[in-house]
Amino acid sequence: MKVAMTPTRKTRSASSDTITLRALNRATLARQILLAREKMTPLSVIERLMGLQAQWPMPPFVGLWSRVHGFQRKDLVRLFEKRDAVRATMMRGTIHVVSARDYLALRPIVTPVLERGMSSILRGRGAALDVDAIADEARDFLARGPATFGAIRDHLTSLHPRHDHRAMGLAVRMRLALVMAPADARWAFPADSAFALAEPWLGKKLRPTGEPRALLLRYLAAFGPATTSDMQTWSGLKGLAKIVEAMRPELRVLRGPEGRELFDLPGAPAPNEDVPAPVRFLPAFDNLLLAYKDRTRVLAEAHRNFVFPSGLRVEPTFFVDGFVAGTWRVTRKKAAATLTLSPFTKLSKAARQELVTEADSLVRFVENDATTFDVVVKK
Repeated sequence: MKVAMTPTRKTRSASSDTITLRALNRATLARQILLAREKMTPLSVIERLMGLQAQWPMPPFVGLWSRVHGFQRKDLVRLFEKRDAVRATMMRGTIHVVSARDYLALRPIVTPVLERGMSSILRGRGAALDVDAIADEARDFLARGPATFGAIRDHLTSLHPRHDHRAMGLAVRMRLALVMAPADARWAFPADSAFALAEPWLGKKLRPTGEPRALLLRYLAAFGPATTSDMQTWSGLKGLAKIVEAMRPELRVLRGPEGRELFDLPGAPAPNEDVPAPVRFLPAFDNLLLAYKDRTRVLAEAHRNFVFPSGLRVEPTFFVDGFVAGTWRVTRKKAAATLTLSPFTKLSKAARQELVTEADSLVRFVENDATTFDVVVKK
């Protein structure tokens, strides 16, 4: 897919080879469709953002709600049902929602990441496994139709009762190209989703393994400007320094905060640092917080532990003036839904009112079958 360039909003006030933290922040928000909701199709947003993190079923819906003008839950459900979008294991071995086109093109590129992750884990739990044979047996089983991983593990255990069933499941998840089958569930996927072989499900073959160069250009369009380390953090791929160096003549090279070298696409959106940034709500595990080694462009280091607590969680966040200013959660008691804001510092009166207004809309989107709604701001 070609990298789409959009016109710049305003030229940066700093010199052409430097960028301030606030200008970097605004450039990032522009790429991430967080300076204004846009009238784009959900599928085009998913492709522009290189997918949406989806460890849990709900986050992609909230991520699109915050970015797409007039987005409704049914819009994404329809994409899953039409098989134009899929939920599958992708970058860094984590679950993403991506377009079917991107899955077919990108899944082979991230295969080395999945294989490396599998080998690292199986070294201690399933070193004796014949991964190729296990994968072939699982493929034959899934040829009958979608199945949950519980069912897949049970089948493999019946064939290999002495093997670690979790290790066999992991080997299948990382080795085979699989997608989750949508169901009649609140967020399109139940907790124990069924998996299907990707190629029969999509009716197309995976594309031959492409070069990481195309992937990196897409990354910069969605997340730039960025360092080589940022690209590696997002993709999980190794050895990118040589590839980026070879691409240097076609990239814009900037000197960022603290002297870091940042790479970007010429002509990519570069708003002035004083462009207003409205309050925005992002779901748990949103890509914006996982796509960089250095997240200070949107998250102050002092607040890092609030967003990344123990247990590999990434909390839902809200933004004020372009930076993460707190976390949020929705609770439900019978027919009453409450969205609670937990700011990191005291909010201005204007920011508080803007947040409450946006939060009221969000809680009605998330809990659309509740009858009463409330927004609480913690002191």
